[in-house]
Amino acid sequence: MQKSHELDYEIIGDDIQIVEVELDPGETVIAEAGAMNYMEDGITFEAKMGDGSRPDSGFFGKLMSAGQRVLTGESVFMTHFTNTGTGKRRVSFAAPYPGKIIPIDLAKIHGELLCQKDAFLCAALGTEVGIAFSKRLGVGFFGGEGFILQRLRGDGLAFVHAGGTVIKKKLNNETLKVDTGCIVAFTQGIRYDIQRAGSLKSMFFGGEGLFLATLSGTGSVLLQSLPFSRMADRILQHAPRAGGSQKGEGSILGGIGRMLDGN
Repeated sequence: MQKSHELDYEIIGDDIQIVEVELDPGETVIAEAGAMNYMEDGITFEAKMGDGSRPDSGFFGKLMSAGQRVLTGESVFMTHFTNTGTGKRRVSFAAPYPGKIIPIDLAKIHGELLCQKDAFLCAALGTEVGIAFSKRLGVGFFGGEGFILQRLRGDGLAFVHAGGTVIKKKLNNETLKVDTGCIVAFTQGIRYDIQRAGSLKSMFFGGEGLFLATLSGTGSVLLQSLPFSRMADRILQHAPRAGGSQKGEGSILGGIGRMLDGN
């Protein structure tokens, strides 16, 4: 694995953030397809198969890396943005929904981070973006968002996105039970498992899901208060059904708004 490029950056915004990355001539940042917000003249981009962390891996190595990304539901290709100019240039990447962008210096956490499959936003070239399967079969059947985790490896900066508010927990040979969708990422030393959530009555009528993720060991854990799946479920619950009446959260104001819109 090659040494990661060194990046300077600035995080802009509050609830719907972007990260602006400053590239020296010849430096490259890799990102998920569609994450770019704007870039200055002098930066070129190219969709490539794989993350570019192993340039000597050959075609089959790149094909295997791309196959792993298919399992996570991501695009086979990653976009590489390179400063081909003579001075410093900037490129920015936007968070996909309201929340926070978290910079992670992989060199300071022993070079590895496990994160939700849709949490990764961008990273310095040289960062390996792979997948990590949980060892226990129960995780695969009942983990929901936690079935397939992405593994980030390297010695440079990586940026992950969390929905809503970010909660940082440090475990010292302790155990934390979490809704699977609320996990953003965790460091080495943390074991991940799935356990049944209480009694059968609580499982079916408690509204908290059938199973909870159990994080135990020593290390750091990042949690999010608003998983995208939870936000999407709430939007779908309040979306008007085809052929049905539309009801706003305030019926009078909602009716006025629809009249102004011509509905």
